[in-house]
Amino acid sequence: MAQNNVAAKPAAQAGGSSNLFSFLVVPIAAVVAVIVFVFILGASSNYEGGNPENHALNLLGVIHKGGIIVPILMTTLLVAITFIIERFLTIQRAKGAGSMDTFVKKLKFLLESGDVNTAISECDKQKGSLGNVVKEGLLRYKAMEVDGSLDKETKVQNIQKTLEEAVGLELPMLEKNLVFLATIASVATLLGLFGTVLGMIKAFQALATAGSPDAAALATGISEALINTALGIGTSAISIIAYNYFTTQIDSMTYRIDESNYSISQTFAAKH
Repeated sequence: MAQNNVAAKPAAQAGGSSNLFSFLVVPIAAVVAVIVFVFILGASSNYEGGNPENHALNLLGVIHKGGIIVPILMTTLLVAITFIIERFLTIQRAKGAGSMDTFVKKLKFLLESGDVNTAISECDKQKGSLGNVVKEGLLRYKAMEVDGSLDKETKVQNIQKTLEEAVGLELPMLEKNLVFLATIASVATLLGLFGTVLGMIKAFQALATAGSPDAAALATGISEALINTALGIGTSAISIIAYNYFTTQIDSMTYRIDESNYSISQTFAAKH
């Protein structure tokens, strides 16, 4: 139990840092999005005569014409990109050094050979979530080997409990912040459509006020309104692809962890 408490301390510290990071990402992304929207997209050089009320001269001006929903969509895009990078680095670090398949095969061989100390050394070399979980199980494995006060079934249960606790510390850190990507994947498209509807209403109101049909003005207004849909769909697509990729990677790691845990408990039961 003391070993699990020691392992829980760095996990708690990492969780605190991750919570602070998650808390700061959204407001920082919002500030950056507003600055880009006002000072870069809304620069006078992007419009005829330097007046934002006139037609846009380039794509930057057209995006700025998309309206107030554009900086909100830009915020969601920045948040998505930030968490994609953060999750990618976290999962790559959690994979550890070398191939996980090779590690699992070597672990099985060492356990069957009864060389638990070498198996623990291999966990230290692996330096990933798989190695961390397996090491906790192997340390309890060694402790149960020299404990003569418990029967075999109780010892196996203790090993399994230790492994489950170690998994409970590792996996939540891998899945953390994926909820942001899942939320953005759903919300970004709706925000884009909402911005497009507002833009269409504005375009038709301007057309009605003009008193005479102006196909060019209407086409311009519609194209500006559709910028919101393009940003929303693009952000949603990026988030969905990233979310599915990360969940697949985590599922693969979970499978290997479960496979290793099964090998540890079954080997102990077979040898004792």
